[in-house]
Amino acid sequence: MSPVLITVLVIAGVFLLIVFWAVASYNNLVTLRNRFKNAFAQIDVQLKRRFDLIPNLVETARAYMAHERQTLEAVIQARNQAVSAQSRAAADPADAGAMRGLIAADAALTGGLSRLFALMENYPQLKADANMRQLSEELTSTENKVAFARQAYNDAVMAYNTAREVFPSVIIAGLFNFGPAQLYEIENPAEREAPKVKF
Repeated sequence: MSPVLITVLVIAGVFLLIVFWAVASYNNLVTLRNRFKNAFAQIDVQLKRRFDLIPNLVETARAYMAHERQTLEAVIQARNQAVSAQSRAAADPADAGAMRGLIAADAALTGGLSRLFALMENYPQLKADANMRQLSEELTSTENKVAFARQAYNDAVMAYNTAREVFPSVIIAGLFNFGPAQLYEIENPAEREAPKVKF
């Protein structure tokens, strides 16, 4: 074999290796991005369930808590804002601004629910209501499912962000605009707890 042919074959081999590596890196980033989007979809399902339970909970409480109208309206308003933020985040889970908006709206809703449950302690008939107990149990179960879904989402985001930041994948991430994903983190430690339901 001539030295020119060997050189051409070596160059072609290196070029093919680079192409295969680039394709594999790109496919890996796409796979990881789809995993974190799927993980967000799991949060989305649980948040929708949570948002559907809240109006029923408020309506049941309204009959007993006529003097607590402001708190009930605050919970409904926080729920509506969370639904809106959730819709924006569901449209593009990779949008960090939408995720921060969802996290803030979710924190406001959690705070409103906490106040509502604290006020419910003053209404023994409400605490004894079978419908209220069932709704509270369903909400507690849903809160636990949301927490597990958040954990899975954050794990998927961490894997994606790590893959897009390590060398040499960072080159492919930069070339094809694989932006960072936002973790679902709660900033206020008091908001990290699910609403307490006591009956």
